[in-house]
Amino acid sequence: MLLGPAKFLPSGADELEMSSNSVFFNGQFVDPAEALVPVVDRGFLFGDGVYEVIPFYQGVPVGMAKHLDRLEYSLAEIALPNPYERSQWLSYIWQLVTRNGGGDLSVYIQVTRGAVAKRDHAFPPAETPATVVMLASPLHSLPAAVRQHGAAAITVPDLRWARCDIKSINLLPNIMARQQAVAAGAMEAIFLRDGQAIEGAASNLFVVRDGVILTPPKSTRILAGITRDLLLMLARERGEVVEETAIFETDLREADEIWLTSSTREIMPVTRLDEQPVCKGHIGPVWRRLDRAYQEYKQTLISTGGES
Repeated sequence: MLLGPAKFLPSGADELEMSSNSVFFNGQFVDPAEALVPVVDRGFLFGDGVYEVIPFYQGVPVGMAKHLDRLEYSLAEIALPNPYERSQWLSYIWQLVTRNGGGDLSVYIQVTRGAVAKRDHAFPPAETPATVVMLASPLHSLPAAVRQHGAAAITVPDLRWARCDIKSINLLPNIMARQQAVAAGAMEAIFLRDGQAIEGAASNLFVVRDGVILTPPKSTRILAGITRDLLLMLARERGEVVEETAIFETDLREADEIWLTSSTREIMPVTRLDEQPVCKGHIGPVWRRLDRAYQEYKQTLISTGGES
């Protein structure tokens, strides 16, 4: 029995339109309707797998190598052998982008521990092949209204497991948190744990207090975002004061600015938190400087042909 076109993909992880003209499925490029995953696949049954999302602008990737580094890290942390060499991944990704017309795209990669007849929590035999799916979807800019007025966010308790540094397809807590945000008319939920603000349901967290940019340090509590690292680099290059440190709930609620970063949303300014205004409900000056730096970085990549 088969489950049709790779439908066990994790909703809520990143906002993607799963609309590839051609998808990559276990070493082949096929029509989406032909990418059929067995119902006994461990990704479908257990969420036993990891994923990655790589943004492309005008056919040029941002952070390709770092995204693939993070994919390798996630695979290693769940003891799932990497199914391809780096050169193979690059070849397949570029072919997928070309087959889907280039332009502004998100490439979604998912690797699971494969399919075996017996449903068992223990790992399957070592020779079980992984299931690999890749899709290319339109990548849309942050809405003009959000860039002009900012977005709303809510806070929720962090009920996730203790290895948030692994980009796992097991995303039910994130999905529930994002749905709480949607129900509240907000765009994102920010997790709170032990009196600290951790990250968003599908984003990394930044706050500005007294001109200093704060973001939680890398740990097992957060997913080390590629956009997060890029923003830190750009901020430091431009002389901004940056601290990677714990953000307490009081820091969040008294912040001069709040931003949420991800590969698909770039740097999203938050101007309302739990129905209360941030920066008097306006976009902050530090966000404007860093967003300008990020957009200039993208344009430089595009004009120079980007990364390999």
